[in-house]
Amino acid sequence: MPEPFYITTPIYYVNDVPHIGHAYTTVAADAAARYRRMMGSEVFFLTGTDEHGQKVETSAAEQGVSPKALADRVVTRFQKLWEVLNISHDDFIRTTDARHQEAVQTLWRTVAEKGDIYLGEYEDWYCTPCETFLTALQLQEGTCPDCGREPEQLKEESYFFRMSRYEQRLLAHLEAHPEFIQPESRRNEILQFVRGGLKDLSISRTTFSWGIPVPGNDRHVIYVWFDALTNYLSALGYPSRTERFGAFWPADVHVIGKDILRFHAVYWPTFLMAAELPLPRQVFSHGWWTVDGEKMSKSKGNVVDPVEMVRRYGADPFRYFLLREVPFGLDGDFSEKAMVGRFNADLANDLGNVFSRVTAMLDKYCEGIVPRADTSGDLAVQAERAVQRVDEEMERLAFHKALQEIWGLINGINRYVDQKAPWALARETSRRAELDGAMASLMEALRVVTLLVSPFMPVTAEQAAAVLGLQEGWCSREGLRWGASLTGAEIAKAKPLFPRIDTAETPGREPKQPGAAAAKQTEQITLQEFNRLDLRTGVIREAEAVAKSERLLKLLVDLGEAGSRQVVAGIAEVYAPDDVIGKTVVVLCNLKPAKLMGIESQGMILAVEGENGLSLVGLDRPVLPGGKIH
Repeated sequence: MPEPFYITTPIYYVNDVPHIGHAYTTVAADAAARYRRMMGSEVFFLTGTDEHGQKVETSAAEQGVSPKALADRVVTRFQKLWEVLNISHDDFIRTTDARHQEAVQTLWRTVAEKGDIYLGEYEDWYCTPCETFLTALQLQEGTCPDCGREPEQLKEESYFFRMSRYEQRLLAHLEAHPEFIQPESRRNEILQFVRGGLKDLSISRTTFSWGIPVPGNDRHVIYVWFDALTNYLSALGYPSRTERFGAFWPADVHVIGKDILRFHAVYWPTFLMAAELPLPRQVFSHGWWTVDGEKMSKSKGNVVDPVEMVRRYGADPFRYFLLREVPFGLDGDFSEKAMVGRFNADLANDLGNVFSRVTAMLDKYCEGIVPRADTSGDLAVQAERAVQRVDEEMERLAFHKALQEIWGLINGINRYVDQKAPWALARETSRRAELDGAMASLMEALRVVTLLVSPFMPVTAEQAAAVLGLQEGWCSREGLRWGASLTGAEIAKAKPLFPRIDTAETPGREPKQPGAAAAKQTEQITLQEFNRLDLRTGVIREAEAVAKSERLLKLLVDLGEAGSRQVVAGIAEVYAPDDVIGKTVVVLCNLKPAKLMGIESQGMILAVEGENGLSLVGLDRPVLPGGKIH
């Protein structure tokens, strides 16, 4: 039986408007939680809101309402967004919950009883937007190093946590557990910070009142980060040692943005050490999103609204884009052009097309009934390998690599179709057994793909499962095993899972007028001149990026009896190497060879230049490589 799995997002500040960063963290945690459930773990997935602090108190005063009334109103922004994005959290914690206040005050007393909290006076800088205490050395030209705003100089009575006492213990833990902070670049950042020395930390405020009172001295409220971080305990029932607490603490992974890494990787573990509680197993810090190459900013009006993205493209395509576009842990750039490109290439052309293509052939050649046949062979091996590799990548939270493995299997299904050519087998009655074996294998591969995509695109997976007639409990570790589990199932031809987006209809663009002619006609040629072009179908077997080029991919294209050609194509801005392997394309074969970036190109891949970039020219039905185009 797999171990229980506890995963958290940060609790989001209610003074914020939910944006792509909030969605990114939560979708990533949701995909990890869904995957672990599928693999048989008992999962506890926590998210919530941070509702205390000076910013909320000030904002509430400006609006003429109480801080609690403001929090009650705006917390629904996050709750509704998680519904829209199909987030499967098990609990939603609010720092205004009574259970949370009890946990925070208990943690305070526990640390204080050890002599690790003392009363003193704080005199230095404080950044209210970041809720961060700063020294003069940390300021950058008089501003906060994180947000760039001017901090205020404070001088007030304050309780301090003896964080310096835990410097060496924390350093020893970081060095002994390299997996504790990921990715590696963030671990190095924290190691450098801790080696620079830890100072005692101010953990109370007296200049505002919206927070949890310090036990025994209600003139002070507890510093928002001592308060907020405790949510990971309070949601489990702490201080009561409930069955839930015993099963799930310590947390397996806190998923956070890099802007709050220090609080989670320095403050939080030292608080826990002082309370003699186990440390979380991992803090995973992901990067930030820019928009069309620029930092998100309200003043620029380029903040991405996740609700609007879901309205335009659907929850699953948005979830897919967030987790496929950027390696988890690095910064990424969002653009609707890239979003539409992923939608049409990966979801419509690849995933959607393979379902339509295979179920249509099952309908045509097997009357819609999955044959009883041997499904062992190359496709089975590839599917089993994909399942294993996806598991390895999900263990590392390498979502983009897991998705690449799944799409490798999808492309493998398409290659298998081309190799087996069911349409040719169907013409020869003597090869009926071979046809049945091919179709049974293809259907089993679709079933495995359905399970593998389910953590990332749950609605799409449910739709695909309905097409395949999968029964309740289909999404399980057992279901990932290859076998003839669909034998005898009657399956209807699938409707497109992802109808292509007309790039002329995307937001911000004027739709094309039906039947509009080109403004400028090209020079006419004769039929004899056209016949000089040697256009053939080819299947891309290998693809790799060209070093020092953002535009070029080096391709090995299979032209059937005509052999293989190396072609250098300027499509890398739209297609990753893994995206094109297995695709059938149109190749101009008698183009004079040329060198691009020092690499010989022996032909040209045909593509269409649209408003959202290039799209490879394809065919409306399967053909063998090397076919002459007339």
